[in-house]
Amino acid sequence: MNSLRISVALAFVFALGATPAFATCNISDAQLEEAVLENPVLRDPQNRHLVRDLRTLRDAAFLLWSYGLHDDCERVLGNIRQLIAAPAMGQLGGNDEDEANEQLAAGEPQTRQGGEILGNRDAPGARPLIDINELGPGLRVDEIVGSEVRSADDKIVGEVRNVIIGTRDRWDYVIIASGGFFIPGKDSIVVPLRYLQVNEERNSFFLRIPSAEVKTVPLMPDQDYLWLADETWRATNDAIFQSLIPDPVPTAPATATPAAQ
Repeated sequence: MNSLRISVALAFVFALGATPAFATCNISDAQLEEAVLENPVLRDPQNRHLVRDLRTLRDAAFLLWSYGLHDDCERVLGNIRQLIAAPAMGQLGGNDEDEANEQLAAGEPQTRQGGEILGNRDAPGARPLIDINELGPGLRVDEIVGSEVRSADDKIVGEVRNVIIGTRDRWDYVIIASGGFFIPGKDSIVVPLRYLQVNEERNSFFLRIPSAEVKTVPLMPDQDYLWLADETWRATNDAIFQSLIPDPVPTAPATATPAAQ
């Protein structure tokens, strides 16, 4: 992640004093955001997935440009322009579910086979973990999604795939691909954010239960997030974490006794 940030930062530096070689792929020429603003088809809520995909393609073009792959960058920009000009193309493509699942699986990070199981919590000088609710400054979503999650005994649980922001009486949750790295909804668990800890570097999150108890947590029942409206399932899932990791009882602040009149 740090190397990616460095390469992106270097790309911006080059952009400030671009040579002709770096100007061969001009991402702004695609005018994606202008098209989203002006094209009612792209603003249609039913096409939000297409806009998201177009922005992902734009990010891919930028990444190719930052590595000097300008011809490839220009080809991706051509695809973006083509989809902007004919948004209905976004509905085309194969509908073979098995093939789609195979293609998606190819992009999924895999569990380490015979590699490191334990992390570095026992390393000399390792700093104590930080409770999420005591963290300051706060975490950005992009610092959470994609991060590894480990158990209290420092074994890989999986990877954060999504964040659910609570509203009113609802808790904040993270969706963790469990048992390794899988597509969310297939083998994922729903963990209240308050029960996570994070290391000093903010690149590894920890459940406060050992790996054996992680197996007692039920899998997320659907990938359409219908469970959010299922109060019974959510209460049952929350109760598991409450029983495994009781909430600390907050200490009430001392109040001054009013002075006698």
